[in-house]
Amino acid sequence: MLERIRPAPPMPWLGTLAGRLTRVAPGRWLALMLLALHAAVAFDAEAALSRAFLLAHYGLFLLWQPLVRSEARIEPRLALPVFAMAALLVLADSPWVLALWLAVLAGLVGAVAASRNTSRQHLPYLLALAYLLALLLAWVLPQSLGDTVLPAELELAVRYGLSVLPLAILFLPGERQRGASSTLDFIYGLMLSLLVIVMALGVFAVVAVARVSYAWALVQTLLGMAALLLALSWLWNPRAGFTGLGQLTSRYLLSVGLPFEGWAQRLATLAERERDPESFVRDALADLHELTWISGGHWQAARGDGSFGELAAHRVVHAFHGLALTWYAPRPLTPSLALHVRLLSQLLGYFYAAKVREQTLREQAYSQAIHDTGARLTHDVKNILQSMKTLLAAVDTATPEDSDRLLALMKRQVPQFVARLSQTVDKLKQPAEMDVAHIDARSWWLALRTRYEHDDVRFEADDVDDTPLPQDLFDSVADNLLTNALRKRQHDPSVTVGARLALKPHVELTVSDSGAPAPDHVARNLFLSPVASDSGLGVGLYQAARQAARSGYRLDLPENEAGGVTFRLQATDSSPNP
Repeated sequence: MLERIRPAPPMPWLGTLAGRLTRVAPGRWLALMLLALHAAVAFDAEAALSRAFLLAHYGLFLLWQPLVRSEARIEPRLALPVFAMAALLVLADSPWVLALWLAVLAGLVGAVAASRNTSRQHLPYLLALAYLLALLLAWVLPQSLGDTVLPAELELAVRYGLSVLPLAILFLPGERQRGASSTLDFIYGLMLSLLVIVMALGVFAVVAVARVSYAWALVQTLLGMAALLLALSWLWNPRAGFTGLGQLTSRYLLSVGLPFEGWAQRLATLAERERDPESFVRDALADLHELTWISGGHWQAARGDGSFGELAAHRVVHAFHGLALTWYAPRPLTPSLALHVRLLSQLLGYFYAAKVREQTLREQAYSQAIHDTGARLTHDVKNILQSMKTLLAAVDTATPEDSDRLLALMKRQVPQFVARLSQTVDKLKQPAEMDVAHIDARSWWLALRTRYEHDDVRFEADDVDDTPLPQDLFDSVADNLLTNALRKRQHDPSVTVGARLALKPHVELTVSDSGAPAPDHVARNLFLSPVASDSGLGVGLYQAARQAARSGYRLDLPENEAGGVTFRLQATDSSPNP
């Protein structure tokens, strides 16, 4: 009877060996890797033996490499370049391939050394970097020139002297922690590799063009590179007012391919043209089609939302000043791109907040205009009612003997009331036209004296002619000032009130009384803002001052003393010439 063949249990020693290998210090693998490279390159062994050492060197490199953690699983698509590099290094019998590999190793070793913090951690990698450069310059590069013969002393020094550096690394105290790939300074490693490659190509160019010895070509190349690095270090951060290559490079890296200044200028132009906040955001985001690393997005504001572009697998969300932005990208954003997206979101948020404030100010200005118009018309109606009350009081106190005089007064005053009410209604319909309507000074002065002839007001004028005056302004100011002055008689009947009109050299209307002055805190803000009033709204003189400023006049209080209070409406130098 046949028994089922059971699968053999997995070999436990493989797991144990893998665990022990992962616990070996990286410095040990680095030293063994360099020793295998030294055995493959520096000794004239058979081709098969040299390739075996090169293959061992590459395997030890995979155990040391700082790019991928040793416990991570390598995907199949990443395994192909690994095997291709091993085949190229082992099968290609070319000193230039070996020189390129040494430059790559020097860059990786330099990147790891830059990511270490203490001098004890730096030492193994500095020794390894010195070994790689010495092997390249003293052995590999001279052999790549073909006809260069190395002295016997140099051959002995390379074969047996350079091996001391890997042995020293092997016996140095090793660190137990492997650095993650995120801690590597890749830019430093790339620049170091490029620098080594440029140095090797420079030596080859000097030997090929100048036909000099290898040693002299190496000296010339090193001196030239030293001068170049010195000049670049000065240009990177100069002291003569030039911004420097450092700032230019940072600006270029932050722009990540976007003409940021041009887009910001278009954004500012759009902000001046578009008044609606939501329409501004929509048009601004539609202008971001140049960003190839952003496929689309969505925005959400208080009064609307919208989308642009296409959806993608990865997204980034930002919210600034009431504007929520969701950006979609076809691939995960790098830190620099994420920072750039945040900057774009903040800029849009600031502009959106400014447009919202601008819209709020427009709405407030519209409400303020309605309030000012209503307060102005209300004050005019109040003045008319005050005049009508005074006329009715005269009717109540009249005797039968005053009937003829009272009838004449009514015939003069009632048409004035009707005309003033009609003007008030017209202000409500067409306020702009009422502000520009003019009347000759003689007619206006006569109508003013007629309205207040029963109030014992002293009127004075010098050579009143047909000079045009802004009718609505002078009516409003005169009624406000005379009504306020006559109101003082309710507390002190002895108060005298006077009005004076002068047309030369400037148009000037003054109203004075002998009553109590305005308090200092009221006088300071009388024409700047509404003030508290026991007998009105407190906005009459404030509205009159604003209306005067719009018409080219100035309303002020030149005299404010007990027994002498004078208000003046005077044409400014910028007022239109009558």
